[in-house]
Formats: sequence, C-alpha cells, structure tokens
Amino acid sequence: MVPRMRSEAATASGFPRLLADIGGTRTRLGLQTEAGAAPSEIEVLQDDDHASLEAALTFYLDARRGPRARDAALAIATPVLGDDVRMTNRDWRFSISALQRALGFDRLVVINDFSALALALPSLQSSDLRKVGGGQAVPAQPLALIGPGTGLGVSGLSPAGGRWLPLASEGGHVTLAAADEREAALIALLRRRFGHVSAERALSGPGLANLHAALAELDGVAAASLDAPQIAARAKAGTDPLCVAAVETFFAMLGGVAGNLALTVGAHGGVFIGGGIVPRFGDWIGRSQFRERFEAKGRFREYLAAIPTFVVDAALPPALLGAAAALDPIKPERRRRRS
Repeated sequence: MVPRMRSEAATASGFPRLLADIGGTRTRLGLQTEAGAAPSEIEVLQDDDHASLEAALTFYLDARRGPRARDAALAIATPVLGDDVRMTNRDWRFSISALQRALGFDRLVVINDFSALALALPSLQSSDLRKVGGGQAVPAQPLALIGPGTGLGVSGLSPAGGRWLPLASEGGHVTLAAADEREAALIALLRRRFGHVSAERALSGPGLANLHAALAELDGVAAASLDAPQIAARAKAGTDPLCVAAVETFFAMLGGVAGNLALTVGAHGGVFIGGGIVPRFGDWIGRSQFRERFEAKGRFREYLAAIPTFVVDAALPPALLGAAAALDPIKPERRRRRS
C-alpha cells in the first residue's frame, strides 16, 4: 500500500507542489499533484552536477511537463534558523525569500531534513519499518529519530496543541561517550584528530571510516584507507575482520546514543533509525549490540526495554512525505499504533 499523507485540512490550492530532500551528496525531488497524494515523478540528482540549489531545482522543474509547481517544501541537511541557509556538508548557500522569487513559488517552506523525516513517521506503513526489539509504541507519545548518513541526523515529534511538533535538533553533534575502556581509547584517538569528538564523528559514513582507521591504530595493524562503502562491502562479505569490528563498534555506539536520545525526549512512541546507512546492512542491527547498548542505562534499563526501536526502510523517500506534511500538518491522534 502506498503511503498517503493525511492532512488536517485538504486544500485544492497550491498544486502541484514541489517536494525536495536535499542532502550533502544527492537531492531527491518529486511532485505532489493533489492533497493527500504520494509524491510522483521522483528523481535523484547528484549534487556535484549542479552549482547551486537553485540550479538543481531549475533543472528538475524545466524537465517536467504540465503545470509549474506553485508551492514547494524543501527538506535540507542543515540548520534552518532564518532566511539565509548554508549547508553543513556542501558549499550551497541561499536566501529562502530570494529562491521563492526566482522560482516563482506562491509558498516556500524550508525545514531541516530530519525534521521532515520525523514528520513522515506517522504516515509510514508497517511495511516501511523493521522492528528491532522493545515493547509496544504508546499512541500520542513523543517519537525520537536518529539517522546516520553523510552526517548524523537527529529529530523527533512531540504532541502539542493537537498537532505533531517536529524537533529542530542538531543532536548529531553531542559529545560522544564511551561505554568501556576500549571505546574510551578509540575516542581518545579521534580526539587527537578532531578535538571535539561528536557522535557524528563515529556514526555517519565518514564516521565509519574514522572508526576503521582508529581501530587499526589502536590494535597496531596495517590497514588500507577505506571509505564507508568499501568497509561495508568487506564487512558483509566477512573477508576483513577489521571491517567487521568497525561495523560492530558502529552499531554498539549507535545503540548507546539512541538510548540517550530516548531518555532525553521520553520517546514512548518509539525510536526510529533513519538515514541511508543502517538499511543497507539488512538485519545486522538485530544481531549486533545495538539493542543491548540502547537499554544499558543502569537504573533505567527497564524503562528503555519497553521502548521499541524501528529501522525506517521505506519504498518512497520518507523525507518527501515529511516535506508534504510540513505544508499540511497531521494530528497526533491520527497516528497508527504499532506493536
């Protein structure tokens, strides 16, 4: 079943709408042709092929037939704190108001990409999620979201005033904590390289490479300089013990950070793992220390054991659904209960 956004007030105005999920590496775009419709005409652009965000959006819009998009919602991988937006992991910068004028939109909404992904969570089908331990999600309770990709995204949803309120968070840059002496030694090596060791320094694509290099140095073994896809391929093939160890460390640390997030927001509605990295490892997360580390919070182990965790592995780009939800907010009481 194709996910459909359920709007608080369906409206015929503003269609078609341009929806975009703008990451540090690629940009996903689609059109929403009517209220409640799933995105269509989805295309993925490589950011390196375009000099600016305006150029990328213009390229997509100029290739479409039919009416020009009237409204637009952009989910972007950077903080959105005013009219001037600068990407964290790409040298794109733009003015929201100037971009709206240049592309002729009646309405333009720009939000953080993980805020958009959080807004998509209530509309996902059970087939879009893989449960990894825990009890049942409690309806109309806060949801938490964490996702390793080019960086480490963090967000969530809180029920407020009859609607879901997305959290505009930069939680990926919290200080990474060690659970044991070996992790402390790894973090010490990363600190020599980076100074402050944020969670993103380990829990992202570049972070997986950082862990691989630090483990090699810690164990005194020679290792080639590998990027995240190479590490993942060797780990999944079981041909390189160091790559396997890097992935195992990655999932253990992710569990610890996700457990901290669950405690911070009181995520009785569930903790969701988004981003592009975790789904590529299939069921590895279920075989890893992720869930044990998620729950390993001393006196609050029982509290966390009741909170379910889900991997988001949706057929449609979820952030596009969330971008649509930013234009038509959905109510907490309409969220499906998940077991």
